[in-house]
Amino acid sequence: MNIIDTIELFISGDWGEENYSERTPCKVACIRGADIIPINDSNFGQIPTRYINRQSYETKCLKAGDIIVEKSGGSPTQSTGRVAFISQELIDTVGSVVCTNFCVAFRVKEKWNPRYVFYYLQNVYNNGVFFNFEGKTSGLKNLQLEAAYKAIPIEDVDKVRQDKVVSALDSIHRKIAINRALNKNLEALAKQLYDYWFVQFDFPNENGRPYKSSGGKMIWNEVLKRNIPEGWHCGNLFEIAKFTNGLACQKFRPKAGEKPLSVIKIREMRDGFTADTEVVTPNIPDSVKVFNCDILFSWSASLEVMLWAFGEGGLNQHIFKVTSANGFPKSFYYYHLLDYVDVFKKMAEARKTTMGHITQDHLQQSTIAIPDNKKIADEFEERISPVFEQMVKLQEEILTLTKQRDELLPLLTNGQVSVNSYLTNSLCKQFLLHLGFEYIYHFQE
Repeated sequence: MNIIDTIELFISGDWGEENYSERTPCKVACIRGADIIPINDSNFGQIPTRYINRQSYETKCLKAGDIIVEKSGGSPTQSTGRVAFISQELIDTVGSVVCTNFCVAFRVKEKWNPRYVFYYLQNVYNNGVFFNFEGKTSGLKNLQLEAAYKAIPIEDVDKVRQDKVVSALDSIHRKIAINRALNKNLEALAKQLYDYWFVQFDFPNENGRPYKSSGGKMIWNEVLKRNIPEGWHCGNLFEIAKFTNGLACQKFRPKAGEKPLSVIKIREMRDGFTADTEVVTPNIPDSVKVFNCDILFSWSASLEVMLWAFGEGGLNQHIFKVTSANGFPKSFYYYHLLDYVDVFKKMAEARKTTMGHITQDHLQQSTIAIPDNKKIADEFEERISPVFEQMVKLQEEILTLTKQRDELLPLLTNGQVSVNSYLTNSLCKQFLLHLGFEYIYHFQE
């Protein structure tokens, strides 16, 4: 049998309208090709909100267990055919869901576990099969979906085996999700401490008591339009950090025999390295080489700040590598920059425009409260540095688990390894080792 034989019905997409109207009153989350990777990683924060008419709402809204297929898009090194699974968690988080016109959804027949079909299609995609079923229209690649699904075989396995395969792969997926949740919580705790110390100014005084709440002297600053601690001044982001722009990496392609570096663009900041990631010669300046625990700031369009944790790479233009100035530690300039990017985003939102990009002038004009003595910043670093290290470690484990899942996927779905015996495989022994990790975080008060 073939993939098409597992499908009960197809559900078309709808892009709708940006705003509510009497003609389009129904609010939905509309999933695009760009949302597929984040959704499969349980990241639902970037799905756009649209408004569709009532007929579309009644016929095109998706249910838990439905599968979305990207039928238009791709790139020279990335085919169409990527799939996203519609989970109950997704629906509970964002509400009613449709897919865009560049995608299509389908619902599997009752005898099939939808997660099994989803994983099977992921394996097909990873093997590059969909490149054989693509056409081009006006420069856009289109998947010949019906032809592909009629041609691609799938074994008619019983539901019990499907469920066991899904259980094994979902175990890895859950561990990845746990790591992501732990990282999110760690980031939130660290940001909370930053706000407590450097926004509320309740950093520990010489007696270990909260400075402002314990009566520490505050002085009005006319530029900041607020009281700041005595011994602090108004400065800018350049006083605490250096901003090094990346290269036009397409001009620095690797030569024969070189081991290339992966290029970090805005897409890699979001998704990490993929098969579609470009490469650059390793002979680029050290100033634009990026390593785990470096701070990156995309200053064009997306305006994102992140702690990099996807491995060594070469920095592309439109992204700053942010390093210390005047001896201020990483955690101090990271959170100040994060706060100030939020300022720029709010400005853009208020104007209902896209900020475009941040210039050196914007950074020069920034206004932040800086202690004359950086001892307090160093004390903050002592507490936050272990958190950063743990966050990077967790992300590294996510990458390892993802690789293991992708290696295990074809073995299970093709029956090369039985579900009952796969734990004897060295790959799965490593997997069990990861599942046995317990994380204990101690966040000092």
